[in-house]
Amino acid sequence: MFPLARFSLRRVATAISRCSGNGVGNRYLNQQSYVAGFSTGTGTHTSEAQDSAFPVSEIRHMSDDNQLERTLSGVPSLSQRTSLVFKTPHTPGGLENAIRLFWKHDLNMTHIESRPSKVAGEDSYEFSVDFEGYLEHEKVDALLVDLKRECTEVHISDPKKVPWFPQKISDLDTFASKTLDAGADLESDHPGFHDEVYRTRRANIVEGAKVYRYGNEIPRVEYSKDETRTWGTVYKKLKELYPKYACSQFNSILPLMEMNCGYSENNIPQLEDISRYLQSCTGFRLRPVCGLLSARDFLNALAFRTFFSTQYIRHHSKPLYTPEPDVCHELLGHVPMFADQDFADFSHEIGLASLGASDADIKRLASCYWFSVEFGLCKEGDEVKAYGAGLLSSFGELEYACAKHRPAGGTFERPEILPWIPSIAADTEYPITTFQPKYFCAESLKGATERMRHFCDTEIKRPFYVTYQPLTNSVLVDRNVKLSNEQTTH
Repeated sequence: MFPLARFSLRRVATAISRCSGNGVGNRYLNQQSYVAGFSTGTGTHTSEAQDSAFPVSEIRHMSDDNQLERTLSGVPSLSQRTSLVFKTPHTPGGLENAIRLFWKHDLNMTHIESRPSKVAGEDSYEFSVDFEGYLEHEKVDALLVDLKRECTEVHISDPKKVPWFPQKISDLDTFASKTLDAGADLESDHPGFHDEVYRTRRANIVEGAKVYRYGNEIPRVEYSKDETRTWGTVYKKLKELYPKYACSQFNSILPLMEMNCGYSENNIPQLEDISRYLQSCTGFRLRPVCGLLSARDFLNALAFRTFFSTQYIRHHSKPLYTPEPDVCHELLGHVPMFADQDFADFSHEIGLASLGASDADIKRLASCYWFSVEFGLCKEGDEVKAYGAGLLSSFGELEYACAKHRPAGGTFERPEILPWIPSIAADTEYPITTFQPKYFCAESLKGATERMRHFCDTEIKRPFYVTYQPLTNSVLVDRNVKLSNEQTTH
C-alpha cells in the first residue's frame, strides 16, 4: 500500500485533520493545545507538520463535548475500530468527496492508505481506511450507505491480529504475576543461597512488589544496617570512578539525586521519592517488581515511561558482586539517566516500538536495549564515556570499557568498540556472565535516539501506528487490530 502522501499532502492532510480528532500516526499527543496531527511514515513517528494540526478552539466538526473528552482523557477500545476498503475514480476531488462522508457522520478516521487499482486499465485508486466506530451502529450503517453511492467496491476488512500489549499504564499491573522467576528464589551459586535470614528478608521485600498497583504509593523498605553498609561500599567505590568514566549527563544528575532523592553513602533511597522526582524531570516513573520479567513485558513498560525496579539488595558477604539486578544496579546504574531527557526519550522509543511487535522483533529490540541502555557508550571529545547501567553499576567493567590504560578492570584485554548502528546491534550476540567483548558507541545521546527512531520506523514491522498520550499515560492505535488472547512470555 502507498502512503497517502503520494497525493497532495498539504491539501489531503488538512482534509483528514478535520475528520480525525486524534490524528493519524503521530507519536505523541501534544499536552497543550493540539489534538490532531498527521504522519505519513511507518512505525511510530511524531508528526512534524504543525499546519496539519489545529487548536482545540478551532474544532468545528464535533457534535458535542463527549468526543473531545474521549480524545483527551480516554482510550477507545480496539474493538471499536472498523476497517473498510473502497475505490474512487482517479479524478480531482474523488478522495475528498469520500472523506467528507466521514466528517458528515461524525466518525473519526485514524488511518488511511492508498494504492492504484490492481485491475488492468482501470483508472481508479483503492483506499483502506480505519475509523472509530463499530458495525451495526447507526452512524456506521449510514456511512456505508453513502459510501456505496459515492464509491465502488466498498467492503469491510478483518482486523489485523497482533500479540497482546498494554494500552494504558494500569495494564502494567497484570505483569506482577508474570515474572519469570521470583525475587526470593536464588540459584545455588548465589552468595546468599545458604543464608536463611537473607532469603526470608528478600521474600518479605518482594511481597510488597506483588501487591503494588498503579496509583498506590510504592512500598517503603526499612533497610537494615548490613544492607545500608553494603550499599555504602558499592556507592563509595563507584563514585570514585564516575568522574573519569561516566558520561557528563550522569555526573550532572547524580548530585541532583543526592539533593532531591536521598542518595548518599549512608542511605538507600526509596523508589517512591525517586519516582516522583523523575516524573518532574522527564515523565518517567518507577514501579517495584518481584522478579525478572520477559523482554516483551519489560520493554512494553518503557512505552508508558515506566521502569520496573527491584528493591532487594545483594548479599553483604560480597558487596561488589551480584549475579542479578539488585537495588544497587537499578538505582546507581539505571535511574539517574532517566532524569536526562534524551536518554528518557531513547528508552521510550524502544518501548513504543515493542508494543505488538513480533517475537523476532522483540528479540532485536532487546539486543538494542542491551547494547545501549545496559552497556552503551558515547563520545566526549576523544574519550568514550559510559551511559549504560551495566557499566555504571560495575566498577570492574566500567574501567575495562572506558579506560585507555591496561590493565583495566583486572584484565589486559581490550574490547571492540563499534559505532552505534541499531541495525547491527540488533543482530549481535552477547554474553551475560562476562565482560562484553563488544560495545557500541554513540556520537551523542540525542544522536543515538535519532538512530534508534529511524531503526524502529524502518525495520520494526507492525500493521499499525501508536500514539502516546502523556496526559493519560495511554496509547492510541490507529488500526483495527485484534490482540491475541494469550499474553506472550517472550
